[in-house]
Amino acid sequence: MSTYSYTALDVNGKTVKGKVEAENEQIVLSKLHEQRYHVLSVNEGKSQATKSAATTGKSGKAIKLASMVIFSRQFATMIDAGIAIVRCLDILEGQTKEPMLKGVISQCKKDVKGGMSLTDAFSKHPNVFSRLYVNMVKAAEAGGILDTILERLSGFLEKEQEIRGKIKAAMIYPVLVLVFASIMVMVLFIVVLPKFKEIFVSMNVEMPATTNMLFAFSTFLVSSWYILLGIGIAAHFGFKWYAKTENGAWQIDVFKLKVPVVGELVQKMAISRFARTFATLIASGVPMMRSLEIVSETSGNRVIAHAIDSARNAIREGQKVSAPLVQSGLFPAMVTHMIDIGEETGRLSEMLSKVSDFYDEEVENAVKGLTSMIEPCLIVVMGGLVGFIAISIMAPIFKLISSVT
Repeated sequence: MSTYSYTALDVNGKTVKGKVEAENEQIVLSKLHEQRYHVLSVNEGKSQATKSAATTGKSGKAIKLASMVIFSRQFATMIDAGIAIVRCLDILEGQTKEPMLKGVISQCKKDVKGGMSLTDAFSKHPNVFSRLYVNMVKAAEAGGILDTILERLSGFLEKEQEIRGKIKAAMIYPVLVLVFASIMVMVLFIVVLPKFKEIFVSMNVEMPATTNMLFAFSTFLVSSWYILLGIGIAAHFGFKWYAKTENGAWQIDVFKLKVPVVGELVQKMAISRFARTFATLIASGVPMMRSLEIVSETSGNRVIAHAIDSARNAIREGQKVSAPLVQSGLFPAMVTHMIDIGEETGRLSEMLSKVSDFYDEEVENAVKGLTSMIEPCLIVVMGGLVGFIAISIMAPIFKLISSVT
């Protein structure tokens, strides 16, 4: 029997906290509902052994999203067919081609065989099974609907994979153009310009300031390229260090939201993920407070996460979720109105799903608009740079021709 700590609202809207001993979370929820409590969160106290396993059993690397989609879909199908969990894990271990995931499944199978719950077995591998994944499986085990929850999880992961795939596909062409153009410019500076410099110097041609500037930069690249490389590497690691600090990470996330065009895309992606994750958790029976905690952690932006944390605090005080989201100014009126209606009608997960579907399309359209704008901008910038180089090279040639004639 485990000890569960809970936070709930009584009939007068007052926050109540306490602890209950029960065999599982479902029994705790039943007891609290009998007392007419509105449950906000329920947390199971972990044993020391479980804590130790969770800290020492971490996997070193994250598994590909596509592999998790396949794993979840196959697991759901086998559970639905009535196959025992240990046998399911055994089959999945044999079918999985990714070595790291195979090892994790093998360890989970051993843990479940040893009497550990599937939730505890998964929680030992946080880089493979996210908090969202683990909490949904926990709710599924408590409610006896593991196949349904795994099916829902696979659908959630497939949607996430689809969105990422569309963004990557849309960005391939602009990235290739940028890489090719950068290589072309570097070849001009390192190979072509030094040849012209030798010709002009040997012929004692008077060169304008722009041409001298280009030749000076070309000479610097050829002779001291390692300095630029060192600056680039230092800037990269400096940025990574700054991004890991609390203030730096906050400033970067604020900047992302304020950048023209890109900021709007980042905001839409965050809202889409918020709505999809929140809807999936609520529909799976995860308590409201824990759902918002997980949604905050998976938002991908600290400014958005702060607004979600404010919503959690508001719920503790008996308010609605939508009120602090409106105050943050980050969530459009359509989103907050849909959430408000969902709370009023008891169909919050359905409304959030509609918001998610709408913003998935908005993200796709925003990505298309961004890429269609990036392509001509790249062409204009690179064309202007190449044109500037060409004019700077041609100017001394024209002077040489005019002096000869």
